[in-house]
Amino acid sequence: MFDLSQLEAIVAERAASTDPDSYTAKLARRGLPKVAQKLGEEAVETVIAALAEDKAALRGEAADLLYHLLVLLHLRGLPLAEVMEELQARTARTGLQEKAARPHGA
Repeated sequence: MFDLSQLEAIVAERAASTDPDSYTAKLARRGLPKVAQKLGEEAVETVIAALAEDKAALRGEAADLLYHLLVLLHLRGLPLAEVMEELQARTARTGLQEKAARPHGA
């Protein structure tokens, strides 16, 4: 089964590519502000699809959202494994306990 770590590797490879047909390479060259903008757009589109109760649209938008998140993480040098470690630490307690332990405003 395909997983996010495989997508992370594909994103890293394609972001470094000079292939003029690579969307990932083109997006990465445009820089972090553009990638962050695209991530925001995809987040909004994902919410819209969820509220429209359109499962096919939600599936596609969720895929776009995850892809753009991984591009952003790549550009910031934050490995997916570190995000997964954070999630693992957070699931060691209840959600309310975890949230209460965060620094104010987090």
